[in-house]
Order: sequence, then C-alpha cells, then structure tokens
Amino acid sequence: MRYMQARVTGHVQGVGFRQATAHRARELGVVGHASNCDDGSVEVGMAGSHDAVTTLIEWLETGPASARVDRVTSEEIKPQAWSDFRTG
Repeated sequence: MRYMQARVTGHVQGVGFRQATAHRARELGVVGHASNCDDGSVEVGMAGSHDAVTTLIEWLETGPASARVDRVTSEEIKPQAWSDFRTG
C-alpha cells in the first residue's frame, strides 16, 4: 500500500475537480480525500497500490476538462485509516 499527499494548483476550485478526482480514484481502487485549501489549491490524500496511486497522480496533472492545472506536488505520507474516497 502506497500513501501519498498531493497539492494541485491552478484553476481547480469551482470546476468539479474534487468530484472528478473522487470518481477517478474510485475507478482505480484508491481511498483518501480531496479538499479545497484556503489558497485556492486542492489537497488530495490517497492510498492504494503503487500503480493505482501513480496513475491518479498522473491524472491530477490534467484533471477534468473544466480545470486548468498549473502544478502538482506530491510526497509520501505515513499510513492513514481511510476506507473510501471522500471530498470535503
């Protein structure tokens, strides 16, 4: 199991980014969360197989068609007790 946290900047709030991320994560079998941040970015915590998490991070670099992603940063984090993928 791989645990990662990503920060996505650009035009990513108010465009369905969190919901689209949750949909893609569920397709990949990834659990975690997608949350809006005060600075206009979106934070994505994720856990799943190495390949599934890598695929989700790659997807974040484009996001849904309505978004404009300028940058994605990610880092490994300690294990979390997520059981599904939530938005908030």
